[in-house]
Amino acid sequence: MKFDELNLNSDILQSIKRAGFEEATPIQAQTIPLVLEGKDVIGQAQTGTGKTAAFGLPVLQELTPHAGRVQAIVISPTRELAIQTQEELYRLGRDNKARVQVVYGGSDISRQIRSLKQAPDILVGTPGRLLDHIKRRTVDLSQVQHVVLDEADEMLDMGFVEDIESILSNVPSKHQTLLFSATMPKPIMRIAEKFMQDPEIVQVKSKNITADLIDQYFVRSKEFEKFDIMTRLFEIQNPDLTVLFGRTKRRVDELTKGLQLRGFNAEGIHGDLSQQKRMSVLRQFKGGKLDILVATDVAARGLDVSGVTHVYNYDIPQDPESYVHRIGRTGRAGKTGVSVTFVSANEESYLRSIENLTKKKMLPLNPPTKQEAFKGQLEKSVDHVKSLLGKTDQLSKYEQSAEDLLASHDAKELVSALLKEVTKDPSDIPVKLTSERPLPNKNGRGGRGGRGGNGRRNGNGGGGRRRNNDRGRSGDRRNNNGDRRRSNSDRDRNRGGERRNGNGGNKNGSRNQNSSKSGNFTIRKK
Repeated sequence: MKFDELNLNSDILQSIKRAGFEEATPIQAQTIPLVLEGKDVIGQAQTGTGKTAAFGLPVLQELTPHAGRVQAIVISPTRELAIQTQEELYRLGRDNKARVQVVYGGSDISRQIRSLKQAPDILVGTPGRLLDHIKRRTVDLSQVQHVVLDEADEMLDMGFVEDIESILSNVPSKHQTLLFSATMPKPIMRIAEKFMQDPEIVQVKSKNITADLIDQYFVRSKEFEKFDIMTRLFEIQNPDLTVLFGRTKRRVDELTKGLQLRGFNAEGIHGDLSQQKRMSVLRQFKGGKLDILVATDVAARGLDVSGVTHVYNYDIPQDPESYVHRIGRTGRAGKTGVSVTFVSANEESYLRSIENLTKKKMLPLNPPTKQEAFKGQLEKSVDHVKSLLGKTDQLSKYEQSAEDLLASHDAKELVSALLKEVTKDPSDIPVKLTSERPLPNKNGRGGRGGRGGNGRRNGNGGGGRRRNNDRGRSGDRRNNNGDRRRSNSDRDRNRGGERRNGNGGNKNGSRNQNSSKSGNFTIRKK
């Protein structure tokens, strides 16, 4: 569907054209008309489906720019997502002169307070920092007309339910609420029941993202073997543009350093890096100046780069939806892609969960030998030497020395020496990564209780749901200065980190595949 068929005004359409958008995505085509009608909407769709524009375009159209009051708030789980949303809304609202500001933990609150005095039209923020500003009376939400809860399941996982309820208690009772989430667990439905009026639900299935154009493989390996196996795969598969996922920020840092030591053109991004550094790395990657981008799940959320040929999951994700998010970085615009996931023996239950969601079997991939990797390195060296021969205008000054060498040495011997020099074996450079425990076996003792199982919550986390440490750790938890921040530590959440409330971590308990009752109202599927 074309955007000009969605009753958007000329200013908004001009911004859409300037942004390079042509056709509305399914979530946009279904959501925008409902929002313009003033209805509350629950949107269920994965990252990368255009959710920001789905709520941003109609909200921007309904604003009165520069009215001197906050008319819409967008609540995001992490500072990375909040910054990204603010930038996107600013871009989409340029032609109707909308003022959009972002607030998040971990940054100078006094600077945010000064900016808030100009009363933005749309305020984007993380829950803790928004609540701080409300308590400081530096933001007035008494005239808010639109509330957007973005990545609601992430905010629930991170324990922000009470903060969200506190924020919503400060907005007028009469307002439009838009909730977007990749999954629909029961706590989200309780929020919908409490704060939404007869919401319409719009669903975009995950199968639309896991396209048949992506060849999906897995490699069985032990923790200490993974790095060497991965670099050998790089030599054999020779990917053009790669996204490599690690579970923690520490893992991303160590993978990046190890790859650089072995001569790979790689950089990493995660929530602890400054915004300037993250933007710089992303610009390099989008511009083709980097071959490998190493990232955590949260840092890569919303990453939209054309031409990604390979996705490597150095650490298998704990939930299958995150896997869908990850591999969705490749296989776009009709092009093929490859994903490779490393898995240990007791993590294979997670592999099965992923296959159940995607309805596609991953194929086993045998780890390449050192000899096979060397063959790939040698082929690249030969190609490199051939490319040098194409620059004949730069070789004339070496001809006399070349003749002297040929007079005293065999030509084959000379070429072999050259290839030996340009062919570097990365495995000759030792790289040691900090060991991280594999995910707990979902079917064994101490693991998760399973989907709908009878697992008990105990000291080992049986039945609890552990999350990786980058899920907004740079977000907001209150410290001694009154700023709500989450710890930036790199603790592995396998040590018993945040657990989802409920029995057995049943994430599928309320998927709303069809019409379903939630409390005293009916959610109707569109």
